[in-house]
Amino acid sequence: MVRAVTEESRPAAEDQALQAGPQSPDHIAETLRARIRSGELAPSSRLPTQRELAEQFGTTRAVIRQVLGLLEREGYLGSRGRGAPAQVMTPTQDAPRPADVELADRIATAFQAEHVSIDAFSLTTETLNSALAAPLIAVSAGELRPRSINVRILLPSPGIHPAFPRLVSDPADPRPIARLQRITRTFSASLRHQLLSLAERGLVKEVRVEIRTVEVTPLYKLYLLNDLEALTGYYQVVTRTVEFENEELEIYDVLGLSSKIFRASRDKDSRDEQDAAFVAESRLWFESLWSTIAEPVTLG
Repeated sequence: MVRAVTEESRPAAEDQALQAGPQSPDHIAETLRARIRSGELAPSSRLPTQRELAEQFGTTRAVIRQVLGLLEREGYLGSRGRGAPAQVMTPTQDAPRPADVELADRIATAFQAEHVSIDAFSLTTETLNSALAAPLIAVSAGELRPRSINVRILLPSPGIHPAFPRLVSDPADPRPIARLQRITRTFSASLRHQLLSLAERGLVKEVRVEIRTVEVTPLYKLYLLNDLEALTGYYQVVTRTVEFENEELEIYDVLGLSSKIFRASRDKDSRDEQDAAFVAESRLWFESLWSTIAEPVTLG
């Protein structure tokens, strides 16, 4: 999770990065999210103009408009009038939060249990990797002491041609899929290594990490934590520019870290019977894929 900082405490490295050249839309969006969460950009306040933001981040106004549109859809900003700077929205306490925030908080809570279980269905494990960072540090420091960790992950099969990502100008171009597969391998291998190392170092008695694939394009993500809660979030397709092998590609893609997460629980904080039923049905759905058509994968 990105650490929110104030203007006075913002590290010099960030200022140097802003001066070094254009920043990616993802970086700009997360920087603005962090400033809103920290209160540096207070509710009801106005952001700088698009021209000022473009100068600050060393990019174009077109990129800034793309970022502001994303933050508006996420609920961080209000609707913008013609030519008016965007306004920061007042957070609603029970409103769904971005995946990187909500999942990190819920996994931190899940890791307080004696036996931790995580089942995930998603496009990649990027959001899960980010959410596990703080609990893994806490386990390494002896602040959390689970006896077992069991993680099962369902990902799209590398053998299919997924609906996204794809090149805007040429859906048959293989480069966006090659980029996705590279990202998937990198994050999956990192997640597996970090978790298994807890057992190798004697910090957790039993750790199991299994990854299987299914021949589908995930249109949403699902996380089941300790068989007590289900977190779901929809993938919204957006147009964005990414770099792959020193080329810029305009692709249809999804931004998993910023998709909003909806939570259902069958624990003591369950809101109603429907909440509990949703968790139970999500468990049955995951198991039905895992035990039938899902294929095991081996990471090198």
